[in-house]
Amino acid sequence: MAAAVAAAPGALGSLHAGGARLVAACSAWLCPGLRLPGSLAGRRVGPAIWAQGWVPAAGGPAPKRGYSSEMKTEDELRVRHLEEENRGIVVLGINRAYGKNSLSKNLIKMLSKAVDALKSDKKVRTIIIRSEVPGIFCAGADLKERAKMSSSEVGPFVSKIRAVINDIANLPVPTIAAIDGLALGGGLELALACDIRVAASSAKMGLVETKLAIIPGGGGTQRLPRAIGMSLAKELIFSARVLDGQEAKAVGLISHVLEQNQEGDAAYRKALDLAREFLPQGPVAMRVAKLAINQGMEVDLVTGLAIEEACYAQTIPTKDRLEGLLAFKEKRPPRYKGE
Repeated sequence: MAAAVAAAPGALGSLHAGGARLVAACSAWLCPGLRLPGSLAGRRVGPAIWAQGWVPAAGGPAPKRGYSSEMKTEDELRVRHLEEENRGIVVLGINRAYGKNSLSKNLIKMLSKAVDALKSDKKVRTIIIRSEVPGIFCAGADLKERAKMSSSEVGPFVSKIRAVINDIANLPVPTIAAIDGLALGGGLELALACDIRVAASSAKMGLVETKLAIIPGGGGTQRLPRAIGMSLAKELIFSARVLDGQEAKAVGLISHVLEQNQEGDAAYRKALDLAREFLPQGPVAMRVAKLAINQGMEVDLVTGLAIEEACYAQTIPTKDRLEGLLAFKEKRPPRYKGE
């Protein structure tokens, strides 16, 4: 792989030393065996083994079972590895009805554990974050739990929330937030960490922390301006304004808005449709495309183009690239293996 990168003239020439190390490290983590010079070995974490359950096929007449074990109703986070035509899609379902899906210590711990497992699972192709509680996506931090914390405990806990949300933002595969209900404060910050956001028109979302004399602490002050622009982001944060789905679509906060259905999962069904569109594509290409976009958006154009060149170089020696060319020649669907 080093030779392949070296063959790409100037691939890393315009990168600052720190940026080069970042691209190299991330590249090694995303694609084992495909490394840039000086890359770091990716961290290995065991596969997820949490509860799995049925998910209704979008537009289908009846739900399909895709699991072998029963879900535990007390689980605050349900991790489902879908099967059959949805194989490769993982759904993280938040399930804290009694707390409006608020971010508690336990839920943050479960999210952290789930993300650690998923980011090194090469069978995962797309991740959807949704709620399993009707009318609620995530109401933000658990304020009842927060009220019991001392001042010295609040900072470290918010740091844990920020770290988990950052880990979600840095997952190597596409992520989709399905907002079928209320998404406030940390709930919206969780959605902002995803690559794509879809919402029902009846959903409500906003960064409302200034009402509590604090500011967004899970990345909202940074990700909202990047999503909708600085001036409008300031207006929304300063006013603590809450938008519905149509308003959120109009300002670019979400990509798709749907009329809610009787089941209350219109956004989730759209997220499944999008995830199915991603499944046929080359796994390595998807991972390095996300890396190139994410890192390129944080630097100037010249450096971004160098990052793109370095990431493109990773796809050249893959078996998937050759399979794609052969499938095109033979006029058949490609059979990618992520190699």
